[in-house]
Amino acid sequence: MDAIYRHQRHIYDLTRKYYLLGRDRLIAGLNVPVGGTVLEIGCGTGRNLIAAARSWPHAQCFGFDISSAMLETAGASVARRGLAGRIALTQGDATAFDAQGLFGRASFDRIFLSYTLSMIPGWQATIAASCDALADKGALHIVDFGQQERLPRIFRALLFAWLARFDVTPRADLKQVLVDIAEARGLVVDFVPLWRGYAWSAVLRKPARAA
Repeated sequence: MDAIYRHQRHIYDLTRKYYLLGRDRLIAGLNVPVGGTVLEIGCGTGRNLIAAARSWPHAQCFGFDISSAMLETAGASVARRGLAGRIALTQGDATAFDAQGLFGRASFDRIFLSYTLSMIPGWQATIAASCDALADKGALHIVDFGQQERLPRIFRALLFAWLARFDVTPRADLKQVLVDIAEARGLVVDFVPLWRGYAWSAVLRKPARAA
């Protein structure tokens, strides 16, 4: 990952804003409880965490990434915006992370994955681990590339070919994997295709316990 992002990190946010659609929609829908915690898995440049910290000023935010180059950029961005006291960053592997070991806490009120599952080889394990790290009444929010199911075939072919150059693979079976993982853990799934399937959005929630 460092080899890929050592140079790209400097222009990443500028270029990705035109096609990583739905990130701000996800952040706006986090509905973080007062005094709650937010974890981003695969935080990259810190762009999303900074937006989350600003949108939910009462929340404590955490993020990790496997790329030390990206974390260097993220740390500088967080410090530049005066958010070092509210955003904690560290290096970690999304497929086998230990929240307690990384941040000294076992669970989070909100966890989100923004255009990361399409880049993680063991992405199913990432979803499962994220669900296991949810606090009571917690929720996992996801946005990633869809299958372009209601867009012209030529658009899909061109987009997928271009994404493949960056080792990005939209997950065709994402919905079924989410359903299976949620059912095994007693979670509720909301799955919504966005922009004619350009992106897929999902939320896995822990239902409130009966009094």
